[in-house]
Amino acid sequence: MIPFSDEELVAPVKRVIDKVRPSIALDGGDIDFIAVKNGSVYVQLKGACVGCSSSGTTLKYGIERQLRMDIHPEITVVNVPVGMENDIDNL
Repeated sequence: MIPFSDEELVAPVKRVIDKVRPSIALDGGDIDFIAVKNGSVYVQLKGACVGCSSSGTTLKYGIERQLRMDIHPEITVVNVPVGMENDIDNL
């Protein structure tokens, strides 16, 4: 169980996303923070990352790995498809 509230996680999560953003941008992509809910971080990959076959690897071994190292080992990352930003409860 993650010992932080969702509200407490927002600022550190945003810092980690800003930390990994340059490496994603090198391949023509970008990442937007959507929300933290129940210890899951909701993000949206953009640019060249949309539809890329490596986007799942980027999520798990890039973004999620960095979040787990910097914040807590139980954090998970969920990519929010375009158009689903206001409906993350159904992902």
